[in-house]
Amino acid sequence: MKKQKLKPKLKIVETPDYTPANSKASPEEIKEAVEQVSAMKKEIARVFIGHEEVIESLMRALLCDGNVLLEGIPGIAKTLAIKALAQVSGCSSKRIQFTVDLLPTDITGLTTYTPGKGFEIVRGPIFANFIIADEINRSPPKTQSALIEAMEEKQVTIGKETFKLPSPFFVMANQNPLENEGVYTLPEAQVDRFIFKIIFSYPKEENEERIMEQNVAFKKFEEYNLKKLSSPEELKKMQRLVHKIYLDKKIKKYILKIIKKTRDKDFKYGEFIELGGSPRASINIFIASKAEALLKGRAFVIPKDVETVAPDVLRHRLILSYKAMAENVTSDKIIKEILSIVKPL
Repeated sequence: MKKQKLKPKLKIVETPDYTPANSKASPEEIKEAVEQVSAMKKEIARVFIGHEEVIESLMRALLCDGNVLLEGIPGIAKTLAIKALAQVSGCSSKRIQFTVDLLPTDITGLTTYTPGKGFEIVRGPIFANFIIADEINRSPPKTQSALIEAMEEKQVTIGKETFKLPSPFFVMANQNPLENEGVYTLPEAQVDRFIFKIIFSYPKEENEERIMEQNVAFKKFEEYNLKKLSSPEELKKMQRLVHKIYLDKKIKKYILKIIKKTRDKDFKYGEFIELGGSPRASINIFIASKAEALLKGRAFVIPKDVETVAPDVLRHRLILSYKAMAENVTSDKIIKEILSIVKPL
């Protein structure tokens, strides 16, 4: 008798399950939030052409109740993107032009004495939902630091009194690259308060053609009549919904492995890192990945969400050595390498 050849057993590969048994976020809530965000992005696109990934990051930061730092060369529409988001969000907004002679009290406010009335508090422009900090690196560190308390604790101290800021409170700062003249390096303590650092690049050719035709040099921003599609209450509702998004233990360990790799420096570009990510980095990836899941219409986080938000969260938190600058090794290159090495559970 011929021996029958035994068929090899099929190897069963188990796919990790990142879904919760019972989600705290209902499908109706998620659908409503996704539709509202989509409408806001579509309205912003009327005036801010191209750079969809930038608008996506801004919306994600807004849902996280975080602050954003945008960097790009002059004339690339950083301020326009921020103004458009503030308008469609239906919130109060103030623009602060940072200059070398700007004082901290010009931002927060001050105590003045009026004869017959006594001492009075004059509130600065920071008392608004949306603060547009235009060219923030044009002012020295002393002035930039005036935003630290506001960004972290949502309050400011004027004289001996502390005042709560409006809710939601969102700082959207932009800066020109540091190699340009007349700029100052932002204090590391302040940079760490930004949940994301977003890099602007040149627009695509087909988008730039539309930009030439619809530019705000010939048509004022107000003439676009952008609709207010949200409100402070609706934004806070969506921010609370983000916290309901489920994040599995396996995803938590994946986030911690990424942060740990920045500190261990045991990989190709590790020698170029002076300081790795702080606990605030892991916290921000944690909440940002939830916001990304919500934007994608899911009630739970998957590894792809972590990979999407990690560059924006870590870009400004990795302190690189002078050797990295000399050899043109950027934070983005290091983050890309880490994400290729560290795999989800």
